[in-house]
Amino acid sequence: MSFFDGLKFRKISSPIHNLDPRVKFIYACVIFVVAIIFWELIPLIGLFLIQIPLVQIARVRKEWARSMRGAAILALIIFFTNLIFSFLGAGSTFRISFLEYALAMMLRFLVLVEAFSIFFLTTSPDHLGLALEQSRVPYEFCFAFTTAIRFVPVLAGEAQTIIDAQKARGLELEKGSFFKRVRNYIPILIPLIVSAIRRSLELAEAMESRAWGAVKKRTNLYELKFKAGDYILGAVALSILAISIYVRLCLKVPTIEELLAFLISKI
Repeated sequence: MSFFDGLKFRKISSPIHNLDPRVKFIYACVIFVVAIIFWELIPLIGLFLIQIPLVQIARVRKEWARSMRGAAILALIIFFTNLIFSFLGAGSTFRISFLEYALAMMLRFLVLVEAFSIFFLTTSPDHLGLALEQSRVPYEFCFAFTTAIRFVPVLAGEAQTIIDAQKARGLELEKGSFFKRVRNYIPILIPLIVSAIRRSLELAEAMESRAWGAVKKRTNLYELKFKAGDYILGAVALSILAISIYVRLCLKVPTIEELLAFLISKI
């Protein structure tokens, strides 16, 4: 559950928190595109490192580290899966390129988690919904999206509470075979599903009591406007995208194996 907790918005006064959600979303999408177009390890390392200053400026180091720890298990699964299939596909002949490719795929996943972790940690659901509305997205979709963002951490915390309660009653989740451990999660899933249905009914009643959907043209108390910091981050994101496309199309990105061979030849 630490992964979902690491994506929960933290209300802190920082330059990153004060940025427009639309610019931060564009930045996250740019990082996503750049991470996809590169499969070499070196540019992905650089892409991972350039986002750390944003974490420092936003003052969400602990939450960001928690999201990274939560994604570590899936990242290791990605690493070993790519390493094993690369090894088997080459006729059981191990090469350094297999290890580099597996590390690159793992780091690509961590880069994506890092970018969207910064986005969700520093973006209020209210401001995100307002940004979507001002982008001409229908309010029904805005409400559904922001509600999902609000409820995912809540349900994750409730799931952890149910797990602790069932463990206190003697339920063992870590022992036994794989299928037995899967069956042991049934006493956790059923209360969680019931709780989610109860919350959805309460939300529906609250929406009806407030005449949700009665007015087609909605008004808002606040209006988002671009500031100097928004233009700076937008320029940085577009620069990263332009440089990455140029490097991908016009330059050859060296691999770790090629760098090692070059260094050995110089020695």
